[in-house]
Amino acid sequence: MKKKDAKHRIEQLRLELERHNRNYYVLNSPEITDFQYDLLMLELQELEKMFPEFALKDSPAVNVGSDLSSKDHFEQFPHKYPMLSLSNTYNIGELEDFSNRISKGTDRPFTLTCELKFDGTAICLTYKAGKLFRALTRGDGTVGDDVTRNVLQIPSIPKQLAEGSDFPDEFEIRGEIYMPYKAFDKLNHQRELDEEQPFANPRNAASGSLKLQDPKLVKERGLECTLYHVLCEKAIAPTHIETLQKAKEWGLPVSGHFKECSTVEEVESFITFWDTERKKLPFATDGIVVKVNQLAIQTSLGYTAKSPRWATAYKFKPEEASTKLLSLDYQVGRTGAVTPVANLEPVQLSGTKVKRASLHNADQIQLMDIHIGDYVFVEKGGEIIPKITRVDINRRGFDIVPVEFPQNCPVCGTPLVKDEDEAKHFCPNRDECPPQIKGKFIHFIGRKAMDINAGEATIEQLYGKGYIKQLSDLYKLTEVQLLTLDKWKEKSVANFLKSLEESKKVPFHRLLFAIGIRHIGETTAKNIAQHFKTMDAIAAATREELLAIEEVGEKLADSIIGYFSNPEHKKVIGELKEYGLQMELDNTDKPIESEILKGMTIVISGNFTISRDDMKSLIEAHSGKVGSSISGNTTYMVAGEKCGPSKLSKAEKLGVKVIGEEEFMNMLKN
Repeated sequence: MKKKDAKHRIEQLRLELERHNRNYYVLNSPEITDFQYDLLMLELQELEKMFPEFALKDSPAVNVGSDLSSKDHFEQFPHKYPMLSLSNTYNIGELEDFSNRISKGTDRPFTLTCELKFDGTAICLTYKAGKLFRALTRGDGTVGDDVTRNVLQIPSIPKQLAEGSDFPDEFEIRGEIYMPYKAFDKLNHQRELDEEQPFANPRNAASGSLKLQDPKLVKERGLECTLYHVLCEKAIAPTHIETLQKAKEWGLPVSGHFKECSTVEEVESFITFWDTERKKLPFATDGIVVKVNQLAIQTSLGYTAKSPRWATAYKFKPEEASTKLLSLDYQVGRTGAVTPVANLEPVQLSGTKVKRASLHNADQIQLMDIHIGDYVFVEKGGEIIPKITRVDINRRGFDIVPVEFPQNCPVCGTPLVKDEDEAKHFCPNRDECPPQIKGKFIHFIGRKAMDINAGEATIEQLYGKGYIKQLSDLYKLTEVQLLTLDKWKEKSVANFLKSLEESKKVPFHRLLFAIGIRHIGETTAKNIAQHFKTMDAIAAATREELLAIEEVGEKLADSIIGYFSNPEHKKVIGELKEYGLQMELDNTDKPIESEILKGMTIVISGNFTISRDDMKSLIEAHSGKVGSSISGNTTYMVAGEKCGPSKLSKAEKLGVKVIGEEEFMNMLKN
């Protein structure tokens, strides 16, 4: 390669890697896999070795990625000992090279330890006199964000070590905070119900959760921790394994999945075993960490600018499989949206047999040119959610059949409709289509709607037994009926009935959101409620009166009119009113902190360091109005992580100023 070309490629790789570092560490929204990232990093390292005149001190090849947040969000403190990253490899043969380098660096006998590499976010805990003093993120390796308040919400991390133990007066212990699959699935399911962007994988979810501003929300996320590296002035024991065993005695969460190995062959055997067995674990792992066990040898080997010389990581390669697409099913959601689901010839992938994968909509099927009978590549997003990535064209036969998207609802038979500007097909039979009826109830009982103490399984049973069809039927349920539900006893019944009574106090705007008028989200419901004040006024509103509200467009206006023109819907609203639900705006004013945002309409998009609800409340507390969509009347768009690209595009087109969360918070302070 010519020098000119090498310089250009090095500059290109640096910019690309810096962008991916920001996506990974700060935004928790990686665009590429770890494997693809590592290939780019390897290419940069090789080029900088070949052309040292182009190597820079701040190159991503020698610097740790940074997860530092704004100082307004978290106080920052320096690490007592630098918090570096690990070198890694996907090649077993390179572990032999690693062992040989250790042999050349010391004349003393040594063993290697192998440990599972948890796929989470790094944490450094400091204990003083047995009490948790401070918790720092990796940050940039030198300085980290103080997330102690949030770490205190993680039950597996002790606030006080076991009394009578021989722990040092002050020490650090480092590890990984991670989100188990069960908690990850629960979180993403709730985000989908709340129409929020789901997390791509458990690592992103753990990292994002650790940086939340509200510790109470952190507590709900189900985070766990494993610790693997103790640091203090004087060694606690001669070896790494003995040190971990001591930490375990003190009450610290140390992984039991480790082994001392005398040869590289034993290391390889450990890796081979866990490459299969890890798929049965309840949490994500992405490799094996190999370390020198003897601490004195670790000290003599030292560090490079980026990583310790006495440790490395073997990374498991991402897994995908090619299998045959046998048929397509079509699932109907709460809003009537029809989603195609692929039925696959069962294939082993990441420890489980994959038989089904989502295809999202008809456009995606057409874009990938998918046919029934095709062989397709399947992988698990975050090693959890199966998805079809492409067609295996090399295996395409002559027996393939084009996909014909259904013209009628697969459940109730009603002709489907598709708006020009929407990707999905919809079943318009909202009040008679069974999955839509059940979905309507699931939405109604949700946390951001009526917050009723029930779940999908309860709704499934109540509907199956014929107890509910209209929303008002929930308030007609009797103890006798509820006791017929599977596994329901007197206590379950009492809790459910109590939450029904509590739901009658839920504010009017949340009831408006809960009844499920299509296109009405939380923000729009609040704005419509504030404008019309009562449910009767909304029901009587003309199209022109609805369109006079900034957030209401033609589609939503027609949707509201269509909803209230249905006699059955009017009957349900009347019954809900009789049961005592809030049908008008509560005139109790919320305290106004300032008039900084008076006359401004603010649209928010993406994820923030505080919840979206808190962000909206903040806007209202400073006299601003929360907009649900970008228009010519929008003053600012506040863009968070994973901000909607369509909103950004529209803001740019209309000349609406886009600001970040930090700039917005500074605006309120000033």
